[in-house]
Amino acid sequence: GLRMVPEHRAARSPFGLDEPPWVPDKECPRCMQCDTKFDFITRKHHCRRCGKCFCDKCCSKKVPLPRMCFVDPVRQCAECALVSQKETEFYDKQLKVLMNGATFFVTLGTSDKSELMVCRLSSNQRYLVLDGDSHYEIEIIQISTVQILTEGFTPGGGNTRAIGMILQYKVPGSEEVTQMKFTAGEDFNCNRKLSASWLAAMHKATKLLYESRDQ
Repeated sequence: GLRMVPEHRAARSPFGLDEPPWVPDKECPRCMQCDTKFDFITRKHHCRRCGKCFCDKCCSKKVPLPRMCFVDPVRQCAECALVSQKETEFYDKQLKVLMNGATFFVTLGTSDKSELMVCRLSSNQRYLVLDGDSHYEIEIIQISTVQILTEGFTPGGGNTRAIGMILQYKVPGSEEVTQMKFTAGEDFNCNRKLSASWLAAMHKATKLLYESRDQ
């Protein structure tokens, strides 16, 4: 499949994954899922996400794979296809929510003062941009932890809603860790809903970020 990748690795999305090395043809005489033997009729196919070797039956689905910069849906094994399909929602919906932004009261470090700021993900997905009287740009790859703050939990399992988050990140060029607290405003009901949606999207983005670091 056609891939559109940045010329320089430093410009790539922090949510991206490297294309895996393919299992060499000579090392997979049988399907790595159903153990069917490959021959002239039963051809072998490689999953674009994991690089393993499968027969057509076990690797027939073509699913979008934006994390590897594929332009069109590509062939994936059943296990990888399920993972990629779940990620599609992030790229189709939640990524747009993050880029559109939401308004929060932001508290830096141990300060007792907060500032009303619009928080959004940059168009290249590499920075969390905060705009108010002050201006911050936090590089996504420098974020070490994200804790989503909720309210409304009950022992019986009642509904909860996201009301803020605590974010820790490293200052470039040093080992210093800075903390920011984001709290949704209570002034307008529509703003609370937007903030909750943004926080949910940020939670999903964080999971993808940690997964990409592990691979």
